[in-house]
Amino acid sequence: MKKFINYLLMTCLCLSLLLSGESKNIYATETVNSEETVQEEEKTDEKTTTSESVDLGLTSGAAVLMEASTGTIIYEKNADERLSPASITKIMTLLLIFEALEAQKISLTNEATTSAHAKSMGGSQVYLEEGEKQTIETLIKCIVIASGNDASVTMAEHIAGSETEFVNMMNQKAAELGMTNTNFEDCCGLTESTNHYTSARDVAIMSRELSVKYPEIHNYATIWMEDIVHVTNKGSSEFTLSNTNKLLRQYDGVTGLKTGSTSIAKYCLSATARRGDVDLIAVILAGPESAVRFNEAATLLNYGFANTQVYQDEEPGALEMVRVKKGVTDLVSTEYENTFSYLSTTGENFDNIKKEWIYDENIIAPVEEGQQVGRLKYSLDGKEIGEIAIVASEHVDMATYFDCLKKMWKQFLKIE
Repeated sequence: MKKFINYLLMTCLCLSLLLSGESKNIYATETVNSEETVQEEEKTDEKTTTSESVDLGLTSGAAVLMEASTGTIIYEKNADERLSPASITKIMTLLLIFEALEAQKISLTNEATTSAHAKSMGGSQVYLEEGEKQTIETLIKCIVIASGNDASVTMAEHIAGSETEFVNMMNQKAAELGMTNTNFEDCCGLTESTNHYTSARDVAIMSRELSVKYPEIHNYATIWMEDIVHVTNKGSSEFTLSNTNKLLRQYDGVTGLKTGSTSIAKYCLSATARRGDVDLIAVILAGPESAVRFNEAATLLNYGFANTQVYQDEEPGALEMVRVKKGVTDLVSTEYENTFSYLSTTGENFDNIKKEWIYDENIIAPVEEGQQVGRLKYSLDGKEIGEIAIVASEHVDMATYFDCLKKMWKQFLKIE
């Protein structure tokens, strides 16, 4: 009788807590230690720039040097000036191709058919014939290695149905990435329209998005020469793709990415390079000569590798489960949202980095997978240098009265 009365009291208490919105823990559960909740200050995503007092003697119209993992601008010259990008445009085209691959809308082994419009492209081309079919992987190589305008349009039409619609997608993606000084009017950069423009900063942004999110691009961008086979009504023939990025043979550590040139744009380059743990992106727009763009990109990369070091925390440490109030379960498992990176240009000692795990103490169900439930804060020599989010790795539904009652009953009967 006494046990039954206790059970009724526990049931009433459960109902009272659910109706009142209170969420005290009334079950025996594993204790989860957490840091005191710290009120978060507003933070801006400012990136360190060290170029104000540096003169690298560049003669090109605009330039940017960016560290890829953090997005930090190390050097800039006329970074936001709107200029014609020529075939640098294809970086955005490639980004959308790799997004379509990731979404499984297309696959590398799918074939795309060349239209009359795609065949009609001038400038750099791989001489695709109308009706010719090539795999997506082959067309990617044609775009990255040989800067094929016909291959770019073929892929645009394959993904979006028309080049016009694909260009709309390009501009939408540019807006999403915060490329405020960019507008595309074609997918390959052949146009002479003054409404087709970008900036050195925006080129660095889309280059970072492509190379960091889809590092497999470097497998194609580092190919020096490769043969493809044209199969048409006229028969089969081989065509050799030759890489337009001469830095691949001139600079140690170069991993890509894209060249461009027209009479309006002059000579352009977005060069990616890696040495040790440092990944850099060097952008040159409006270079006066072809050799100048490569030499000045090398100058930027030399400056970056000589003056930067990157801390990346690949193994931050084990995480705790976080208490959930009013959930079907009392705890939710957690994971890190991403990897923390920090760029130093002053030679700091990374051994002095300290970490602090801070868990939210007021997580109320329902909890969505990916919802932030805490943060890992990093400091160096007493100064906060950044943080990464700790997120829920599973979904937790809100408990109903019957869920609560079930828990009470299991506890009452001591059922595991």
